[in-house]
Amino acid sequence: MSSGPLLELKDVHKSFGPKQVLKGVNLDVSPGKSLVVLGGSGSGKSVMLKNALGLMTPDQGQILFDGDDVTHDQGKTREAMRARIGMLFQSAALFDSLTVWENIAFRLLNSDGLKRKEAKERAVESLKQVRLGSDVADLTPAEISGGMQKRVGLARAIVSKPELIFFDEPTTGLDPITADAINDLIVEQTKALGAAAISITHDMASARKIADEIAMLFEGKIIWRGPASEIDHSGNDHVDQFVHGRADGPIQPAL
Repeated sequence: MSSGPLLELKDVHKSFGPKQVLKGVNLDVSPGKSLVVLGGSGSGKSVMLKNALGLMTPDQGQILFDGDDVTHDQGKTREAMRARIGMLFQSAALFDSLTVWENIAFRLLNSDGLKRKEAKERAVESLKQVRLGSDVADLTPAEISGGMQKRVGLARAIVSKPELIFFDEPTTGLDPITADAINDLIVEQTKALGAAAISITHDMASARKIADEIAMLFEGKIIWRGPASEIDHSGNDHVDQFVHGRADGPIQPAL
């Protein structure tokens, strides 16, 4: 692994027809660091994430992973990169037809070719890391609560010991106490792995807890970035309005 950033987005642009969504995004994250990207609905957060993962290709700009340009990589090269990445999806995104352990071990079974016995052992170990017992392993997602589903999603994100983890709105739909517990687990597990982390959220309590640094995406560009401790003194009107949840300001509500 190189000593520089693990993931870099350089001047990334993406349009859909006449609509420009990303207008020159510059972003990077290094191993062991947690970066939170704030932004309102329609600011381009999801499109940025999809470009970073290689699910979309930028119209302009570069995606660098561990120092290598992967912007146009496909097939095995891109799969090798994804094998080093974990992802916690917004709604946990568990497969209804699989048990909890099969959800966690999905990559181990389908990409890594592990035998079911070994894959289940790894899944149960991952459950323990998110404070869930082995008794949950054979249940289906429908049999567990929303907070438990989010923990299972986190267990799946860390089971392959990734070097980079994406968290997409990790606390959406959770009550404040459960959300705080998920935030604690995110901090604990990313630090245990020494992984780089990029989280997309509009939950300020979550951002303050899990971020080393915070960046603000507005109208397709990063308009501010700094230590999480400075978010209340950013000197940026857009950031200030967002952080304090005010309707009045330069950001117009998406009605």
